[in-house]
Amino acid sequence: MTPSPSSGKRQHVVETAYTLFKQGGFHATGIDRIIAEADIAKMTMYRHFPSKDELIVEVLDYRTGRFDRQLDRLEQEGITAEQKIERIFDWHERWFRSADFHGCLFAHALAEFGDPGHPVFKAVARQKNGLRSRMQAILEDVMPPDRAAGAAAALLMLIEGATLMAQMGQPAIGNARKAAAAIIAAASGPL
Repeated sequence: MTPSPSSGKRQHVVETAYTLFKQGGFHATGIDRIIAEADIAKMTMYRHFPSKDELIVEVLDYRTGRFDRQLDRLEQEGITAEQKIERIFDWHERWFRSADFHGCLFAHALAEFGDPGHPVFKAVARQKNGLRSRMQAILEDVMPPDRAAGAAAALLMLIEGATLMAQMGQPAIGNARKAAAAIIAAASGPL
């Protein structure tokens, strides 16, 4: 089934906004710029996204979906839990080195939309909590659920810290990997 022209335009707007938001921020990127870059009519924009906040949430959900698909494929791989976590760190390391790296879009969104009741804040929380939950599920193959929960929370903090350091131009992924291995080893040990 081919997407309708309308859904194709909607996706084009999301992808255009994604590029602009990660380069310039959410508040600094105006709707008129998105319309111009996407080469669409103003009515098309507002038909698909009545508010900028709705567009931002859709962009964040789009980015979450891309990462979730990687995690889905990882889940199917016949490798150990430790190797799966290493793979997540590998993805981050490649991302940090890419020309497309501008820091974490979700961290930027959180900085601009700090109200926990705001839909953008909620979209960020869904993504971060989702990654933590996925890592916890991976770790539950090698440790009890309570230990997996604590280890997954610590791993998320390592990833977030390494991302911030990479944005600052400082290498941190190697140290984050070592700390992750130590956390997993300690949590996998005897009860």
